[in-house]
Amino acid sequence: MKKISLIVTIMLFSFSAGAQAILGQWKTVDDETGAKKSIVEIYKKDGKVFGKIIEIFDEKKRANLCVKCEGADYNKPVLGLDIIKDMVKDDEYFKEGTVVDPQNGKVYDLRLGVMEDGTLQVRGYIGFFYSTQYWERVK
Repeated sequence: MKKISLIVTIMLFSFSAGAQAILGQWKTVDDETGAKKSIVEIYKKDGKVFGKIIEIFDEKKRANLCVKCEGADYNKPVLGLDIIKDMVKDDEYFKEGTVVDPQNGKVYDLRLGVMEDGTLQVRGYIGFFYSTQYWERVK
């Protein structure tokens, strides 16, 4: 019984330690230009990790609605939108969740991980195809 308690404690600590590294605010970048687009705050809720847009640098886009999103996100303001949902710790990465691109409404499977240089690797998947961005932590 003590072994089981110890294993559960280690697992909970492992999730908590990994989550702490990923939590916080991150600057997103445009895939094509490399320009800074927004700040996403990554937070933990009900044992899972989420991320919402808390700042948009282009003033003209701050009032945009997610008109191409589907379901509950349809027509919601992009500012404040949870774009990262339901991530869970799996070894060194967070997986099992999704990310939505508010510009086109597409939902991608997602893997997140903090790299040795401190950047956040954000890798979206559709099947075997993927695209990777590296976000910078907001100091």
